[in-house]
Amino acid sequence: MDSLEELLTLRDWLRWAVSRFNQAQLYFGHGSDKAFDEAAYLIAHTLALPLEQLDAFLDARLTQPEKSRLREILDRRVEERIPAAYLTQEAWLGDFRFYIDERVIVPRSFIAELMPDGLSPYFPDRHNVKNALDLCTGSGCLAILLAEAYPGAEIDAVDISPQALAVAQRNIDDYHLSDRITLIQSDYTDNLPGGKCYDLIISNPPYVTDNAMQNLPREYRHEPELALAGGADGLDAVHHILKNAHRLLRPHGIVVVEIGHNRALVEAAYPDLPFVWLDTGSSEESVFLLAREDF
Repeated sequence: MDSLEELLTLRDWLRWAVSRFNQAQLYFGHGSDKAFDEAAYLIAHTLALPLEQLDAFLDARLTQPEKSRLREILDRRVEERIPAAYLTQEAWLGDFRFYIDERVIVPRSFIAELMPDGLSPYFPDRHNVKNALDLCTGSGCLAILLAEAYPGAEIDAVDISPQALAVAQRNIDDYHLSDRITLIQSDYTDNLPGGKCYDLIISNPPYVTDNAMQNLPREYRHEPELALAGGADGLDAVHHILKNAHRLLRPHGIVVVEIGHNRALVEAAYPDLPFVWLDTGSSEESVFLLAREDF
């Protein structure tokens, strides 16, 4: 008899999933950071149960079709090392849910934690942000958060990948923001409307160094390499953004860029720029800010 037939309740399956995830030494970096949280999420999603109320169902017995669905998704997570977000085709940034698939990286950004309160010293009145730009938009998640945080803003969202832009369009449609967010296929700023300037530019660009790309966990191999690889020093995107920021920003406008663990490299490359480093609830020295007047 299949030993999984001995798993009767949701509690049994949760325990088994956590054990299997730990034994397989899965890597968690796409929305959760431990086996229990990811197992609970996958089980709740698969069984259409509210994750925040999962305790109420722990002693419920599962039907055979439910067991089959759980076994399939948990097997794929372990055997194929597919990130949970791709298995469920959803990802969350705070209270915002986004559709995703393997055409885009799994949304995760410290910049999301900064909007809008983390930038309030620069924009005390949110309605003063009239035009904003999201470079390397991917799934469109940060562009959507921009539109929600700054209700008077028109957003340009840029990505080089037409496949990513198709995902972004789906999310923009889901949030009914197609009248405020314009998608542009472009290699960084190359195809932006001529002469247009912005109050706020944000970017969570590729910033993984060539060396780090060679050592990524298997889970990251499911993500588009184009959206991760930042060149030899991880700063290819940063160089382009900083080269063009002054001409793209309005007076007193700001640019906010996420660069991971590359602070030392950024400061060494631009010793004369007065970077402001913005800490979030889950990061330190991973996001910098510059004003137009700093260039």
